[in-house]
Amino acid sequence: MYSQSIIPKPVTEYDLRLLKVFVSVVEQNGFSNAAAVLGITRSTISVHMSNLETRMKLKLCNRGRSGFSLTAEGQSVYHAVVQLFKSFDEFSLIVASLDDELKGELIILCADQLDRVKQRKLGSVIAYLNEQAPGLHIVFDGDSVPNIEQQLLQDKAHVGLFPNYQAIEGLEYHALFTESIYLCCSNRHPFFDFTDSQITDAELSTALAIHPGLDIDTKGREQLSKLNLAAKSYQFDTRKTMILSGKYIGYLPQSFIQQELNEGEMRIIKPSLCHYEFNLSLASKKSSREKAKVALLKEAFERYF
Repeated sequence: MYSQSIIPKPVTEYDLRLLKVFVSVVEQNGFSNAAAVLGITRSTISVHMSNLETRMKLKLCNRGRSGFSLTAEGQSVYHAVVQLFKSFDEFSLIVASLDDELKGELIILCADQLDRVKQRKLGSVIAYLNEQAPGLHIVFDGDSVPNIEQQLLQDKAHVGLFPNYQAIEGLEYHALFTESIYLCCSNRHPFFDFTDSQITDAELSTALAIHPGLDIDTKGREQLSKLNLAAKSYQFDTRKTMILSGKYIGYLPQSFIQQELNEGEMRIIKPSLCHYEFNLSLASKKSSREKAKVALLKEAFERYF
């Protein structure tokens, strides 16, 4: 029986396409979500899944009013397919490594917006990468810290830029810079026209405040524990927007709000007392499959940061 319940050999390109649809359905937990990710209709996915089950002579999943779930056979096939696609990736990397010239994608992920000074430095990094390895296709994008960590561990990204508040097993970190994060408000907030001495601890503890949306260092947690955390905003730019509404106070780096400070749109509250350190690090996988690319990235960042 099991020997009869497999895709006929040799595995065709059509089989691989069906298996990719199957993996997407599993990882998106259903047909509808997978349809949105793949850019095809739910009915098309249903046809593909039926064709795959027919070709494999296996029932891979249950779908209906009770929701989507994998059968025992479907779980086994999913894990096998993930390993199959992983082996394809490893084959591509091995072949690419035989060429002295670095090629393919070079993926850099960043968790926070950078101010103009750091953007210029990063621009120099990208220019250096382009000069040293013109055959690389550079991908620079933003994501949350947990997602970046997973992408690095799964070899789906080469380096990540994010605050180093906790070390993850399997990753290594290189400090790029440290700057202070200050409590601030906008000129539409009642605190704006008060002196620091007029703003009491009791008033700070009742004012609506924004949580940065991630686990920060001990000093930062201590500062946040004194506030009325009534909202959450991970990114610097969205947090600044909420503060500019005049309804919230929150922590931001001075470099990110310098223009607003100069123009009188925002102010810093009790800078000597209400601050903590923001440590930006370059993170990479300790045992990355593309060591040459990671080494080039580290060299570039060390040169300009």
